[in-house]
Amino acid sequence: MQGVASPKSPTTRLLLVEDNPLNMKLLRDVLEAHGYETIATGEGGAALALACEHQPDLILMDLQLPDISGFDAVRQLKDHVLTRTIPVVAVTAFAMIGDERKALTCGCDAYLAKPILLRDFLNLVEKFIGGAAPRR
Repeated sequence: MQGVASPKSPTTRLLLVEDNPLNMKLLRDVLEAHGYETIATGEGGAALALACEHQPDLILMDLQLPDISGFDAVRQLKDHVLTRTIPVVAVTAFAMIGDERKALTCGCDAYLAKPILLRDFLNLVEKFIGGAAPRR
């Protein structure tokens, strides 16, 4: 993709929390094509354990999940000593008035409404990675 900054350091690991298999595949394919390592789950309840275990550089969180809401998962992440400093970006179909504010209030560091534009998505990821480069 032309015009999109690529990561610069070998320590970039992202946790994807997305229950839609097609959305998950798209996100993983795009991120891995740009050199990021991904860990994935379709359940909000698994996010905290995976984040504690893998210490990702960034968490991409859907807010509509089958087990617990993404809002609750973010609250758990931000309340835990091992994960509270990991940035969380809401990547969600929640796009009604007030949804962005609600996501930011529950602890998300940024909000991106679906459908996503890949250039904007990758630029947002790069913003939070801060120039960290992909693992090879």
